[in-house]
Amino acid sequence: MAAPSDIKENAAAPLSEVMLAMDVVDTLRHRQDLVARELAGENRKSNLVERLRKIYREQGIEVPEYILLEGVTALEEDRFVYQPSGSGFKRKLAQIYVSRARWGKWLMGATLSLVLAFGGYFAVYVPYQANRAETARIELTQKMPAQMQELYDTIFAETKVQSPVAKARELLERGQTASKEGDRATAERALAGLTKIRDQLRMVYTLKVVNRDGVQSGFWTFPEINRDATNYYIVVEAIGPEGKALTIPIENQETGLVEDVQMWGLRVPESVYNSIGADKRDDGIIQRNVVGQKEFGFFDVKYAIPVSGGAVTRW
Repeated sequence: MAAPSDIKENAAAPLSEVMLAMDVVDTLRHRQDLVARELAGENRKSNLVERLRKIYREQGIEVPEYILLEGVTALEEDRFVYQPSGSGFKRKLAQIYVSRARWGKWLMGATLSLVLAFGGYFAVYVPYQANRAETARIELTQKMPAQMQELYDTIFAETKVQSPVAKARELLERGQTASKEGDRATAERALAGLTKIRDQLRMVYTLKVVNRDGVQSGFWTFPEINRDATNYYIVVEAIGPEGKALTIPIENQETGLVEDVQMWGLRVPESVYNSIGADKRDDGIIQRNVVGQKEFGFFDVKYAIPVSGGAVTRW
């Protein structure tokens, strides 16, 4: 009979013997009552070997004693039994990998969302912002200066007096300098100012005293700076070539603000105020209601009556 040490030294044991030893161990695991009883005594190994030999002989299998002894020893040493690895980092990775079916779809969804978000930011938003910035730069440095120059040329060609040209040249130089320096706000104000000069030169209307029911034709006030004085106003409107009242930008002398209005109070001497009042009281109609004419190419109204200068937009 071969000693156990002889078995351990035999590194090249046949596969059939290894399989047989594993079967012995498997038999012992399935016969826990036998193991508990036989391994409890002093001669537990020899008794268990004999009991195993009898079991195999009943099955018609002759198992060498060293195989039976090797099986008993393997059972005691927990050989041929799977021992789970510890709770180290590699095991954690393995557990995460095995459970990928549960968390994989969520990770994929989150990854896809991030890809879409970053893709949208870099592929759409960043180019869009860059395009807007480039468009604004081109507008400020090229289009706006060209518009200013065009407006100035129009003003120069259409005006019949010199004062609008001088004002327009000042706005042109200021606006083009602002465009070169990247000062968009100043450039926009210059462009707006040139547009107003052109529009005012092109206006054609007749300035008349308002003469209809429910509307004052004139009024007087005490100026805040001198309560002993009296300011007289006639209410006027600008009637265009088609017979409709136009909206005109008027500076309110009391506030200094320019307002777009259809009616305003034009300051006149007291004699003019009284004359117009008498004309209306005569028969309720103001016969001499034309105050002045605004012609194409001229900046100001050519008055047909004496005026004191100044206007108010509220009374």
